[in-house]
Amino acid sequence: MSLPLENPPDGGWGWLIVLSGFLANSLTYGVLRSLGILFEELVEAFDASAAQVSWVTAIALATQQLASPVGTAASMRFGARPVVMLGGLLSSLGVFWASFSTSLLQLYLTLGFLTGFGWALAFAPVMGTLSRYFSSRRSLAMGLALTGNGLSSFAFSPLLRLLADSLAWRGALFATSALGLHLLVCGALLRPLSLRGDLSHSGPGFDLGLFAERGFAAFSLGAALLAAGYFTPYVHLEPYGRAMGLGPYEAAAVVSAASLSDALARLLAGGLADQRLLSPARLLVLCSALTACSLLLFPLASSFADALGLALLYGTSAGSFATVAFGVLPEIVGVSRVVNATGLCLMAMSVGGLLGPPLSGFLRDLTGDFTASFLVGGSFVLCASGVFAALPSFCPGCCKDDGDPRTRGTLGPVPSLLPSPLTSKCSQV
Repeated sequence: MSLPLENPPDGGWGWLIVLSGFLANSLTYGVLRSLGILFEELVEAFDASAAQVSWVTAIALATQQLASPVGTAASMRFGARPVVMLGGLLSSLGVFWASFSTSLLQLYLTLGFLTGFGWALAFAPVMGTLSRYFSSRRSLAMGLALTGNGLSSFAFSPLLRLLADSLAWRGALFATSALGLHLLVCGALLRPLSLRGDLSHSGPGFDLGLFAERGFAAFSLGAALLAAGYFTPYVHLEPYGRAMGLGPYEAAAVVSAASLSDALARLLAGGLADQRLLSPARLLVLCSALTACSLLLFPLASSFADALGLALLYGTSAGSFATVAFGVLPEIVGVSRVVNATGLCLMAMSVGGLLGPPLSGFLRDLTGDFTASFLVGGSFVLCASGVFAALPSFCPGCCKDDGDPRTRGTLGPVPSLLPSPLTSKCSQV
């Protein structure tokens, strides 16, 4: 028996979906961003270069994002609940087996491919489901869920440092695998929801036609460029702090400061975005530009205070971007296609995610310091802000929102500088 069609409830069980999103962010990206704490231990344990060890994070990130359409397609076919629970089990097994690795290849296969694939099955279906449960308060709900990313990084960074000092890197990974099992709780909280417009847009899980639409194509390209530089601080910030002469716990504190400001910014940005004081596309450009500036300024840091200040700027801008991006995506493609769009967007980001960490590690090996790594990462993010400026809704008044999920994203007055659209949907301009 099919579920009755309804509008997004904007609350109710949706707040438990927010809790599921919080846990999913904590146990995927939160864990991924904290693995940089173990970077130097892995370099020493496997007698490898920085670039070789950077591939572990790159493979995990790229697999998680590249396989996200598999997660969204499977969730539309079998339901989000069993898919997310399976993803949680696979990711936990990947981290568990990684703790027994005796070579970098084993680390690539376990912590890289297997864990990344588990995260792909878990993350995109949860965030896509969350977008469907909210309309007028969508950005706030997204902000609450995305704080899990920053808060978990804030907690995991010193925790992994303590575990590594006490149990070595193998014991730290073993404990992390136990935490990953809580992704099963995320899946258990997901309740199916059928919305008006779903039937008219039902189809295959891989809706590649979205890439032919200007709005989604620009958004995906910008997200891919941003992913190439976004994770640079979380891979290199802790060893960069040590290279500056900071103690191990001071360096971990810099990473934690970035994570805490990231978490707070995600929540505040969600409330601000819902107020519509600035168009979502302009908020995207502003947040990505500030993120780029923080990365470009990192090589100028010469003290703990400098590194801490730039980490706070990075966390605030990068965290705000994440909330605004997930909030604006349903407005670009429509709420009925947001699950597909989430998976495909993450797939596009995998290109940048696969390129960024190894390139930054290679530049570190080549130059002997972190300057080139941060400069190149900042340049990628700066290019992303330029691409986001090409979104159809960048000009004020382009998109209107009347609260109806069926008409969300329809066009208002189009400025004369843009060609007249042949359709009434922003996503099809």
